[in-house]
Amino acid sequence: MSEHLSDQEAARREALYKLRELGIEPYPAAAFLVTHTSAVFQKDFADAGPVEEHQHAADVVMAGRLMSVRIMGKASFAVIRDHTGDQQVYIARDEICPGEDKTLYNEVFKKLLHLGDFIGVKGFAFRTRTGELTLHVKELTLLSKALRPLPVVKTDEEGNVHDAFTDPELRHRMRYVDLVVNAGVREVFLKRTRITNAMRKVMEHAGYAEVETPVLQPIPGGAAARPFITHHNALDIPLYLRIANELYLKRLIVGGFEGVFEFSRNFRNEGMDRTHNPEFTIMELYVAYKDYSWMMSFIEGMLRDVATAANGAPTATFKEHVIDFSRPFKRITMCGSIQEKTGVDVLEMNETMLRDLSKKHHVEVDKTMGKGKLIDELFSALVQPELIQPTYVTDFPVEMSPLCKKHRDDPRLTERFELFMAGFEVANAYSELNDPLDQRERFEEQLKLQERGDDEAMFIDQDFLRALEYGMPPTSGVGIGFDRLVMILTNNPSIQEVLLFPQMRPERPNS
Repeated sequence: MSEHLSDQEAARREALYKLRELGIEPYPAAAFLVTHTSAVFQKDFADAGPVEEHQHAADVVMAGRLMSVRIMGKASFAVIRDHTGDQQVYIARDEICPGEDKTLYNEVFKKLLHLGDFIGVKGFAFRTRTGELTLHVKELTLLSKALRPLPVVKTDEEGNVHDAFTDPELRHRMRYVDLVVNAGVREVFLKRTRITNAMRKVMEHAGYAEVETPVLQPIPGGAAARPFITHHNALDIPLYLRIANELYLKRLIVGGFEGVFEFSRNFRNEGMDRTHNPEFTIMELYVAYKDYSWMMSFIEGMLRDVATAANGAPTATFKEHVIDFSRPFKRITMCGSIQEKTGVDVLEMNETMLRDLSKKHHVEVDKTMGKGKLIDELFSALVQPELIQPTYVTDFPVEMSPLCKKHRDDPRLTERFELFMAGFEVANAYSELNDPLDQRERFEEQLKLQERGDDEAMFIDQDFLRALEYGMPPTSGVGIGFDRLVMILTNNPSIQEVLLFPQMRPERPNS
């Protein structure tokens, strides 16, 4: 079947063939060494004057994507874009073609170059009569021919915008176009890098080691989630894409590390929505000789530093809210917060009573859910949406926390907190369970939930139990939903906006 091309695509293919006929390679192999980015050019030549003051100055070499052209007979103004911004350039036919052969300008620049092409230019800086800093081009080189046109936004006389690249599915599927044509998208991902670096700096300053743990695991441990399953041919065994790295990091605490952290790519075979993607990033940290109270203080300080690095102040605007990281985070208990909404203590209720309570408050549950999940569903429906400012929710029922140490004052609870802000969970932390006999019992309870049909219940990890039997010191651990934190710090209500390449449905073929 022949390839279907639009008129514009066909014209660009024809231009490519003509360029080669003229002896111009549209995709040259040689490196093109630039001296200035757009940002550096603007800084270095801020005091530039008229053209006659600079025409004998040292050469400036720049490169970028051709974004606009205004042809005015024998001269043109154009804008090229690099990773730092846009730069105007001035191209005069008789200067880039000093001899009689004007092909480079008349044929190549005016007819065979298109918006989106990459070009390299060499020349000197000057200011136009209107005061705009511009590169006066003496040499022009084609670096890469674009065979598809960029979507170019147009505004008519009435102010209506046409041809904007705004469809979310197209933007997420073709992020390479989104980054080029939509202002602000690149900054989201540059800010994500700053957030990563700031978080890493805090932990490195504390003396903790960054490590790597397996993505392919024989047992999907460390969280209650449905895994992706694959098969290793040489070993002839099933393997699972990791749903969490917790159990491996705690093995390292057993082995003598005092503090370890990892920015972990995790995979969960679950639904997709505005806060869930099947592939996501968690930052997990485990520190020996600490508990969940210490971890709450540590995370407060870290997030203040991270927000300041991202936004210049310990705040973030998210939708209509200003999230304030500068104040001590509010602390509430899980069961106490549900009791405020329902008037009853869910700790004193059995499964039947919890199902009745859920029905009374219009909370949807199913028969596979045990006591822990029923309480979690009540909390998620009745309390969570109101948690806008950073709030620690503490002291979860033991049924909800199979890897967490029992509360020192109430064995029905665990020493666990989750951090909520903007109405969703951002972090989950424990005083880690280091009693191997208690841990085995918790795993066995999870196995019973599997038998009832709970496909998110944990597996029994015999090797992890063996590791605990060698002794793990008192430890606190935390997992921070990194993508969700970036959502809040960049004011993006959808996780797809902070992932460069979010998971998408298969693309429908053109009809």
